[in-house]
Amino acid sequence: MPLDTTTLEGSSGPVTGARSPEKAGGLSGLLLGALLPVVLAAAWEIAVASGIANGRLVPPPSRIFDTLAELAHTGELFVHIQATTLRVAAGFAAGTLAGTLLGALAGYSALVRRLFDPSLQGLKAVPSIAWVPLFILWFGIFETSKVLLIAVGVFFPIYLGVLGAILSVDRKIVEVGRAFRLTPFALVRRILLPAIFPAYVIALRGGLGLGWMFVVAAEFMGASEGLGYLLVDGQQVGKPAQIVAVILVFALLGKLTDWLLVAVTRPFLRWEDSFAARH
Repeated sequence: MPLDTTTLEGSSGPVTGARSPEKAGGLSGLLLGALLPVVLAAAWEIAVASGIANGRLVPPPSRIFDTLAELAHTGELFVHIQATTLRVAAGFAAGTLAGTLLGALAGYSALVRRLFDPSLQGLKAVPSIAWVPLFILWFGIFETSKVLLIAVGVFFPIYLGVLGAILSVDRKIVEVGRAFRLTPFALVRRILLPAIFPAYVIALRGGLGLGWMFVVAAEFMGASEGLGYLLVDGQQVGKPAQIVAVILVFALLGKLTDWLLVAVTRPFLRWEDSFAARH
């Protein structure tokens, strides 16, 4: 009886002609994700143009795009985007490093967990704006205080993500590694890291999102450049179009950096046969 090569190919590798999850969710996923904001923007534009709604406090998209075009034409927009992006990048790097190291230590060592985790669980509930006066007193109003404030926002979701992922690793897998006499380093590299990496990527995405949120509070601390500065300027001079335009830029930058993070980490998750990978 001849072997069913189709079945063998399907079990050992991709079947010819099958769509990969990445290709299936590429352009169609992008268009579907853009459908809701485009429909809402068009509806609001029509409502303001027809006189159904007053666009004074919530400007229509055409006025927002005119504001963005004006800021881009003068070069001011790109200066503020660059300043904010650099702050987020520096704060994200610092918060990721601290959150990963402390989360890994707390997850691996019960002593470290009992020592640090209760305090950190309490501090995570402190609002971002509450740190501002303290950071100004400690570090002044210059870049150090801004970057550290962003790092604080990034730290907590990554710490909690790493800690929770390590604690949720199946005990039987760890016991198998110990049965094979793996060294602590080999146990971490060959068992713990692959087991926690999917949750770690989710924690990174959460930390990145909070980094973009915390940068606004950071740029309230006497900044003369940055998107947060543009928000304050728009509020002080009564320019709602500028405020909404900056919010839109924040949303686009947040989505772009999240997409980049997912794209960078995707090759490390090719082995994962999850529900999300098939939909």
